[in-house]
Amino acid sequence: MKRPAAKKGYTARDMRAVSENPEWTNADFASAKTFDEAFPGMRKGRGPNKAPTKQQVTLRLSPDVVDYFKAEGPGWQSRIDETLVKVVKRRRSSATG
Repeated sequence: MKRPAAKKGYTARDMRAVSENPEWTNADFASAKTFDEAFPGMRKGRGPNKAPTKQQVTLRLSPDVVDYFKAEGPGWQSRIDETLVKVVKRRRSSATG
């Protein structure tokens, strides 16, 4: 047996739940301020690095590599970078020694 289609629109209960946040009028929009006007001097986002230590690149990796590092949790991109840095240092030291 098919379920009846869900009703579209808002119920009186929905409207009561948001009644403290009424719909904006044209006057509300006319008197609204931009973020910069409302919060002068507040920094948005992280901003530029003072001394970038890494270079952004696009890199295609095999799914096995990505899955391995992602399985260890957040920060997987940094762990890939750390692993590659270790390999480069090891190869440089073996090439000079």
